[in-house]
Amino acid sequence: MEMILILARQILQMFLLAGLGYALFKFGKITREDSRALGNILIYLALPAVIINGFLVERTAEHMTGMLLSAAGAAALLLTSIIISRLIFRRDPIAAFAGAFSNPGFFGIPLIVASVGQGAVFYVACFVAFLNVGQWTYGVSILTGQPIRQGFEPKKLIKAPFIIAILIGLFLFFTQIQLPAVISGCLSTVAGLNTPLAMFTVGVYLAQTDVAGMIRKKKLYLLACTRLLLIPLAGMLLLSLLPDTLRDMKMALLLAIACPVGSNVAVYAQLHGKDYPYAVETVVISTLLSLFSIPAIVYLASVVWG
Repeated sequence: MEMILILARQILQMFLLAGLGYALFKFGKITREDSRALGNILIYLALPAVIINGFLVERTAEHMTGMLLSAAGAAALLLTSIIISRLIFRRDPIAAFAGAFSNPGFFGIPLIVASVGQGAVFYVACFVAFLNVGQWTYGVSILTGQPIRQGFEPKKLIKAPFIIAILIGLFLFFTQIQLPAVISGCLSTVAGLNTPLAMFTVGVYLAQTDVAGMIRKKKLYLLACTRLLLIPLAGMLLLSLLPDTLRDMKMALLLAIACPVGSNVAVYAQLHGKDYPYAVETVVISTLLSLFSIPAIVYLASVVWG
């Protein structure tokens, strides 16, 4: 129950931050161009810092095993998510993309740190990596109708900030090099920007949305139920196959798969000339409803897992 209260408090705080972003946009203090700048800070600084921080743990046999199991778990969860979303939204590419990919980097990691601990970020690094690869390949493929191989660019992928961050994190994990205090302190400070900037961006999205029209769209609620309830429940069943001794890993991966729609669906929709406003609505409505769904999923998991 204590974890549920921590989660609820953290989610409420995140929504307050989104409210600040909403207000700043409405009062003209943040423009669309400013929101893109915030996105660049998130993608190129804050999230990579969070990922690298997650690897700054002692190299033990337990962590080595955990890395392999979490990678396998992440792959299974994402594959399940993609299959369920594609089956339900065969004729709606944006919804199929939105349902398949959650928002673990900007939304999930703060929840994981608050409820499970900083060390649990280690277990979702592979999830974040696989998810981004999936968006760049499968996600773009269903949006454009082109074969997956056309969206897979290894040279571009290896330059992606999240991949660079994971490679740096792995290097530090395996070598056990101790960073100077001034560098580790700077890294932690930059990582702390992840939550507020991400939620400011959600608030800016919300400010550009026709809220009255959005809440009347029934298909958004089907998508939200798929993304926030059906897929996490399937994920919880899969994670139940892992031993109880890996509870922190199981909870971290569950939180990652239970997150609302990732904001990249809007980015890719805009990039490829698709229905950008609809893509934004999938992000906004699922994020709003996650206030209730995530604590409920975590509570159910705590009952099932004991």
